[in-house]
Amino acid sequence: MKHRPLRTSLVVVTTAALLGSGTAVALASPGATVEATAKATTSPAATVDQPVERLIVGYKSRAAEAKSDSAATEDAKAKGKKTGEDLDFARRLGTGAALVDLGGELGKQDAVDVIAAFRADPDVAFVVPDKRMYATAVTPNDTEYNRQWDLFEATAGMNVPGAWDKATGSGVKVAVIDTGYVPHSDLAANVIAGYDFISDPFMANDGGGRDSNASDPGDWMLQGECGNNYPEFDTTSSWHGTHVAGTIAATSGNSKGIAGIAYHATVQPVRVLGKCGGTTADIMDAITWASGGYVPGVPANPNAADVINLSLGGSGACDSGTQNAINGAVNRGTTVVVAAGNSNTNAANFNPANCSNVITVAASDREGNRASYSNYGTVIDITAPGGETAVSSAHGIWSTLNSGTRGPVSENYEAYQGTSMAAPHIAGLAALMYQTNPSITPAQVESTIKTKARPLPGYCSGGCGAGLADAAATLGGSTQPPTGSVFTNSTNVNIPDNATVSSSIAVTGISGNAPAALKVGVDIKHTYRGDLKIELIAPNGAAAVLKNTSTGDSADNVFTTYTVDASGVVASGTWRLRVTDAYTGDTGYIDSWSLTF
Repeated sequence: MKHRPLRTSLVVVTTAALLGSGTAVALASPGATVEATAKATTSPAATVDQPVERLIVGYKSRAAEAKSDSAATEDAKAKGKKTGEDLDFARRLGTGAALVDLGGELGKQDAVDVIAAFRADPDVAFVVPDKRMYATAVTPNDTEYNRQWDLFEATAGMNVPGAWDKATGSGVKVAVIDTGYVPHSDLAANVIAGYDFISDPFMANDGGGRDSNASDPGDWMLQGECGNNYPEFDTTSSWHGTHVAGTIAATSGNSKGIAGIAYHATVQPVRVLGKCGGTTADIMDAITWASGGYVPGVPANPNAADVINLSLGGSGACDSGTQNAINGAVNRGTTVVVAAGNSNTNAANFNPANCSNVITVAASDREGNRASYSNYGTVIDITAPGGETAVSSAHGIWSTLNSGTRGPVSENYEAYQGTSMAAPHIAGLAALMYQTNPSITPAQVESTIKTKARPLPGYCSGGCGAGLADAAATLGGSTQPPTGSVFTNSTNVNIPDNATVSSSIAVTGISGNAPAALKVGVDIKHTYRGDLKIELIAPNGAAAVLKNTSTGDSADNVFTTYTVDASGVVASGTWRLRVTDAYTGDTGYIDSWSLTF
């Protein structure tokens, strides 16, 4: 009889295992098992590893150069004459050391020669290059960060952590034109005053029309109250704008909640959506005001946006009024990011997704496929994670929200899916770009994001733009390795108690051997994953144990990516995922799995 520990803190236990880094294993001969092991890497210490413009020279206290700037100047010129370079004293540092200008950028060998000349001087205590340093980001300590697969997962995340060494959005302003903002402690520090542009008091649902209060009172609706039997049933408040804002700029490093993509940027809530939606006229005015333009009867915006996020839309062609408002914003230097729409059809039929001068964003799922609901087509510029909660809430986009069904009650976090969730990923990325280059133009933002995108890891029918956005590559940071061919089996296979089942993938068109870093994505739904042993069986029968049984692992489900050294195995052929349920009492199924060569 199996003794099981009580299942406490299900969410914490599950996410810690599901969202950990992939594990490296190797394929062994048939019947053998190789357990998962992790690899650590270290970097060698740097010397003169880059061109140098200046040196920091510390003189010994007895030396004249330690006290006299003129003596330090003479010494610099003498060393320059000796090495054939044009050296000069620049200034004295607070420590007393001298900053020496090399007269331009020297290559590594020339810099080594100059350094050697100083080191040979008995009056010199030390000499080091004046090297460039960069902000170094660490893994956020936010308690819900491990749910944010859309930021960091290798398969279909947007590679955001690799961009944080370059920028975090500091000094950048993002306007979220949406339902407004409901207070949330994980976002409040980055929210600045906005405006409520809803002119119809009924739609505003806050007792009045336009005003300076962008608070979200809720957008709940009763059946049929918007006309034409819309909505078809009662709905609860979405707190949509707060969810969008959290993806862009939720506070990071505060030991709670989530991390926004541009977690040092400011968010300005601009309210246009309320009960029964919003109007074109209000949205036009909001775009104009948010970007620093003039709107009659409304005070000027003291915080004109660098980026506008529009996670909204309707059917039809882009009207001239909306296009003019967008053109005005772009001419003022504001990048406008727009959701493609959630109708699984051509985005060319949806406004403002089909407007010019915007970045139109489609949504991808956790496996890197175009999300089942996402619009597509030639007007799509880029794809970003939008999630699919239809599969599981773990596959959605986790962000800031409120528990109230009508008015605000208490803050919380929830998973949403949609191109509304994909667009703020790009708005957040644009904010990072504005920090690194405040003079960047909207056209440059769009072209760079598209140029640096990586191929969609999964499939896309109908057109997904330039591919999946890659934040690190866009900012010139470390990038994920290019994604090769992906083979997927999404046919469910039931896993009964005390049974062994398998699912097959036929790999074709890959010449030679499989790579040393074959990626095996596994998505298994099971009510007690400690029961499971998971193996990859190569076409030649060689086996690798991806996961062994563990009676102490009482959490649900397996959703992770393993790395397998398959370099000695011919790639083409039939690969199998073999799953053994070793105990009674819990069942499940193989939802899907994939191989990335």
